[in-house]
Amino acid sequence: MKDFYIDERTCIPYKRHGDYYLPNLKVFNQEFPPLCKYGLMRKTYLKEHHKGYYALLQARGELWQHLHEVDKQAQSMVDAIVARMAEIDGVTEELKANDQMTWIGLMNNYRHCAEEFVLPEVVYA
Repeated sequence: MKDFYIDERTCIPYKRHGDYYLPNLKVFNQEFPPLCKYGLMRKTYLKEHHKGYYALLQARGELWQHLHEVDKQAQSMVDAIVARMAEIDGVTEELKANDQMTWIGLMNNYRHCAEEFVLPEVVYA
């Protein structure tokens, strides 16, 4: 019997301990800030629809890094799209000062429209 082998399907290394093979996993102690909206959405999506990939990322210690990258990428894309839409429609700080409810309505509309583009491309890809 071998003392060490790697499962080809999951890419998880196993080490022999007596009569048994146990996963040879490392615990990564990395500090990440809490996940925001898009990172949590990605985590839920992976857990429900891509369980194997989710488990693989966890086993390699890459899950939190992946979730934070998705979170940052999605947030920056949404912010850029919202800013561009507001610029095109002429929504300014002056409107915000004079008519807050209209400004809030427009900005919420822009954010929802931007998320319609970003979520399928980044979070649910």
